[in-house]
Amino acid sequence: MSGLTLQLIDAPLDETVVRIALAGALGMFLGLEREWSQKSAGIRTFSLISLLGAVFTLLVVETEIGEALLVLGGLLVIVQGVMLGIQGLLGDDEAGLSLTTSVSMLVAYGVGALVAAEFILEGVTVAVLSSLLLVLKRELHEFAWGLSHEEMRSTTEFAILAFVIYPLLPAEWTPEFAGVTIPLEPQVIWLMVVAVAGIGIANYAIVSSYGGRGIAVTGFFGGLASSTAVVGTMLDHVRQRPEAASYAVAAILLANAAMAARNLAIAVGFTVGGRREILIEAIVPLGAVILIAFAVAAATADWRESGPMELESPFSMTNALAFGAVFLVVLVFGSLAETWFGTLGFYATAVASGFVSSAGATTSAVVLYRGGQLGPAEATIAILLATVSSIVVKALLASTSTNHGFRNQVAAYSGLLLLGGALASILILI
Repeated sequence: MSGLTLQLIDAPLDETVVRIALAGALGMFLGLEREWSQKSAGIRTFSLISLLGAVFTLLVVETEIGEALLVLGGLLVIVQGVMLGIQGLLGDDEAGLSLTTSVSMLVAYGVGALVAAEFILEGVTVAVLSSLLLVLKRELHEFAWGLSHEEMRSTTEFAILAFVIYPLLPAEWTPEFAGVTIPLEPQVIWLMVVAVAGIGIANYAIVSSYGGRGIAVTGFFGGLASSTAVVGTMLDHVRQRPEAASYAVAAILLANAAMAARNLAIAVGFTVGGRREILIEAIVPLGAVILIAFAVAAATADWRESGPMELESPFSMTNALAFGAVFLVVLVFGSLAETWFGTLGFYATAVASGFVSSAGATTSAVVLYRGGQLGPAEATIAILLATVSSIVVKALLASTSTNHGFRNQVAAYSGLLLLGGALASILILI
């Protein structure tokens, strides 16, 4: 018996016996939550269903009658699930009345078929995700019931961007404009749009949950999505409560820190695993901006003061398309400017676009770097220029406040951020 056990342990995953055993184990794993919830079908039923799917799938590979048996087995599982539902309905038994249990049985059958067909990773993934959905029943229901109409619409729009449009885009595209061939990566460009939109959704959830606990949350996490929105909110906050000016200044500093952190994440994250080296040159100057912003914010306000920021919606399709258009235009005209005027032309474009969206300018520089049009130094300088222009535009917006102390502090501390980033850049060059 021990010798047989050792043979099973040492056997590779492509061995038929091992795959059958794994199918049964995954079926037991799926049935564990159903058994714990006291449903009509539990561990044994789910394990047998997975084994049935595995056996019929193996017969498909080995015999000519296997396909019919595989379809018949699936139909039997569906009929069994329907019978369980009817039985629970007639008996007024809520434990037996479970459409989820019926569907889970069919999933278990599919998991067994996947494993037997040597789709090991896929089968395990389906089993784990399905079990997670079963366990998180209460949390998922509470989340869905708590969504407003605006939040539901925004979630649907984000799903369209991420799971419908993205797969349809080509991996590479080389259009010609004014006699210049511009290599583009539509999927990478759109993935960056999805990433920024996803940050906005995460920011909305965090601010909605914890925004009332402190202005630090509204400043930093609000800055991840839109640092300009933070400035607008703080202007209104100071107008209503002049005594809270120091907290508003700190919130804008944290928004700058979040903006720099987002740009750094784009610069480093989207160059990992590519054909070019990671843009490590951007880490020190952007890191200096982040650290200085946090240090000054910590010293200028008492974070026991609360100041929630209300966001209209977690995500907007219009804003996402506008963001994509911004850095696509920057990408195209940046390539043209570099071809016509050299690197200085692209730098000017980065500065101008940074006033609108530093993330757009950053992603454009990264895409050009990935395509080989920019070197690491040129891409880093463009990212830093976009970051600088974003800090400057927030200071200019804050200067419209009638509160002299507020606007003077924002201007002074913004200058300190720029100085710290410049010194860090000089240290790299030395």
